Amino acid sequence: MTTNELTEQVMGMPLIDHHCHGVTTGELDREAFELLATESDWPAPAGTSVFDSPFGITVRAECAPLLDLSRHASAPDYLARRAELGAQEVTSRLLKHTGISTYLVETGYRADEILGPDQLAAAAGARSEAVVRLESVGEQVAATGVTAGLYGDEVAAEVTRQLETAVGAKSIAAYRVGLDLDPARPTHVEVARAASEWLRPQARRLDHPVLIRHLLWTAIDAGKPIQLHTGHGDSDAVLHRSNPSLLTGFLQATRETGVPILLLHCYPYLREAGCLAQIYPHVYVDNGLGVNYTGPGATAVIRESMEMTPFSKLLFSSDAFGLPELYACGALLWRRGTAAVLNEWVAADAISSSDALRYAELIAHGNAERVYGL
Repeated sequence: MTTNELTEQVMGMPLIDHHCHGVTTGELDREAFELLATESDWPAPAGTSVFDSPFGITVRAECAPLLDLSRHASAPDYLARRAELGAQEVTSRLLKHTGISTYLVETGYRADEILGPDQLAAAAGARSEAVVRLESVGEQVAATGVTAGLYGDEVAAEVTRQLETAVGAKSIAAYRVGLDLDPARPTHVEVARAASEWLRPQARRLDHPVLIRHLLWTAIDAGKPIQLHTGHGDSDAVLHRSNPSLLTGFLQATRETGVPILLLHCYPYLREAGCLAQIYPHVYVDNGLGVNYTGPGATAVIRESMEMTPFSKLLFSSDAFGLPELYACGALLWRRGTAAVLNEWVAADAISSSDALRYAELIAHGNAERVYGL
């Protein structure tokens, strides 16, 4: 198999996006678009633009032609054409260009502002499955007026119920309490005491470490794969407390359960995540967010994620939220970067072309099919 043939195979193979969110349903002005094009919660400083970033230039280069513009279109021209076509048409064009066959959609973040799993699948002409955000379940149960003594049991019952129809769970413990949490399963008494503290005078955003540990262990008991945010994120995240190596105690404590733990994003801690995936049989890694936001530099991110991570434990994701451009760029950058790394290895006779293709297929969709039982 030649370099071109391998590249063509990778560029054309179906993808399973094992971690993503929905696409915004409304029309976007420039400010709204730019806020969705970064992990920051604040507009770019006056006189600057997100379009002048690794992701921004990728949008202008790669998404512009899909909207009938020339490559490297200016930001005003891109946004004007986007508005002219309308959000629905832009979403359809960009999603159908990705080659993503299945979307695993995390439904717990700003769900009223974005397409749900079924709507996203319809817009893309693809399949979708839901992933349950654990902290949202905890907040939903609190909103029912449950007493502190019953809170733990009610949460466990609701997590179990929602996971009956979802393919997995996700936790944002990294945002709420950091990953340096006590790995032990909390007792019923500890959960009731924590619920009493958190529910008074009224429930708020779930940020009690004992209750988040209870959610994690409840998900372990349910037996479905658990996604954990690690690494780079928005302003809620304290980066050094999102280092996946901080999960070592929890991974040790859960190893014998066999429940898959999927470390999301991992950037800039890709090497730490790869070490964990090599050591612990139930640990998996993706590099989604880092690929999108590094743009032309994404090949280096992909190469680093493949340094130590077993190829049977690396998964594709976009981590897209809001903008269909995040899906389009994430898929394209992953394909190009993965093909480039594998072709380097084939050229160096470090790997056969047949193995290179097999590993690309595992990362693109095979590992997700196996882990999530798709």
